[in-house]
Amino acid sequence: MMSSEALQARLGKNEAFLIISPANRRYLTDFESSDGYLFVTKNRVVFLTDGRYSEAAGMQAKGCDDIILLARASKQLPAAAQSLGIKKIYTESASLSVSELKALEKMMSVPVLPKKTDSELTALRRHKSKEEKERIIAAQRIAEKAFEHVLGFIRPGVTEKEIRLELEFFMLRNGADGLSFETIAVSGANTSMPHGVPSDKKVERGDFITMDFGAIYKGYHSDMTRTVALGEVTGEMAKVYKTVLKAQKACLKALRPGLSCRQADAAARQVITDAGYGSCFTHSTGHGVGIDIHERPTLSVRSRDTLEPGDVVTDEPGIYLPGRFGVRIEDMVYITARGAENLTKCDKSLIVL
Repeated sequence: MMSSEALQARLGKNEAFLIISPANRRYLTDFESSDGYLFVTKNRVVFLTDGRYSEAAGMQAKGCDDIILLARASKQLPAAAQSLGIKKIYTESASLSVSELKALEKMMSVPVLPKKTDSELTALRRHKSKEEKERIIAAQRIAEKAFEHVLGFIRPGVTEKEIRLELEFFMLRNGADGLSFETIAVSGANTSMPHGVPSDKKVERGDFITMDFGAIYKGYHSDMTRTVALGEVTGEMAKVYKTVLKAQKACLKALRPGLSCRQADAAARQVITDAGYGSCFTHSTGHGVGIDIHERPTLSVRSRDTLEPGDVVTDEPGIYLPGRFGVRIEDMVYITARGAENLTKCDKSLIVL
């Protein structure tokens, strides 16, 4: 969350940003809504939203000079633009379909230009303020408490779905405003699928159990993954776990401002490759986290980003042996002016329940 001032500084006279996506509206106003339009001009911020949100927006939306009850966008948007003296509109292209963009261009009587808004807001949202960082940490602490709780719940015979629900109910009962994404809780051979879906499978002695989950707190997400074992582990399971942990720590140690995201990915990937499991690490090492669960930058072999102070990224390498088992370990990391701060405080050593 931030004021609109930084965005306004990027505008000339008679120009405006038209913000349509819920995530960007939330970022600029700290108000959550599924519908609405936000005009940001050099000197004013006007929020148009329907009757479901107009009263609440008047009390809760921050930084808005005016709240307008929206009944008919095709009439009110052009009227608002005219009253604000807008002669050029920049809008989001990433959140609009081609047909939606064409309809918007037809509706307005001034030029509507996509892309500039995407790049400007992406740049701003990457750099988390102190308040944003605190919200992310609060969300993460909720998730960590859920993990500590679920360790006492897991036992032979409970199902993957039951583990998922136990994590979710705990987070929602203990301060989460919502869930970051659909919780992953898989066991045994199902852990070889990075995004496996919880099933009615009962966990058994000798299983790895991978849990990937997160909480939302005041609009900001957390994201963590832990893999634990039930009863016992084989030598190979222990080796794979040790390798993933070594890779995860190698990436964590490398993270700093100025490091390319390709280098960050390589720090983890090289450890796994050197151990002979390179083909078994099938996804990127990490991604940005904030109001959206997946934001820039991305730690991957194809990324063109460079880490900057204020970035919050995940560090989540994994090894997956199809049909047998898999391991993933994930922390969230804040990039500081000189290095990195791990925002995740949960134990990463191999836990055998």
